[in-house]
Amino acid sequence: MSVAKVSLAEVEVETKFECKMPELSKAEKELLLRKHEMTMKLRNEFIKQSTNPHRHALGEGGYVFDTGLARHQAMNVSHYEHFRPTGHAFRWGFGVVAVPIILYAWALHAERSAREEKYRNGEVAYKDRRFKFI
Repeated sequence: MSVAKVSLAEVEVETKFECKMPELSKAEKELLLRKHEMTMKLRNEFIKQSTNPHRHALGEGGYVFDTGLARHQAMNVSHYEHFRPTGHAFRWGFGVVAVPIILYAWALHAERSAREEKYRNGEVAYKDRRFKFI
């Protein structure tokens, strides 16, 4: 019978996962633990590099180069080059741009037509009209 050595952080993480997600299988828990371990390694490396007081001597400047952030920014820049017009994109663009303009024009026309009809039928006196010349 062998006893596996487990660090205190892994035990805390494992018990945290067990309390919140008891229905996870052992493989899923191990995956979450590996992901958490990798996250903590990357976090500690970032803190180590960003708090290095001699970083300016290396000629790298005062920032830490993050490859994930660089990939994200490159994706944002080239987003329009890789755009494919699909039905979903058309509906989304039409709903965001054209539909509000059409609804606003319809509401404006309906309100002005109703007001003009009241003016022409004599229901509103000239002194009570909103836009008059005198």
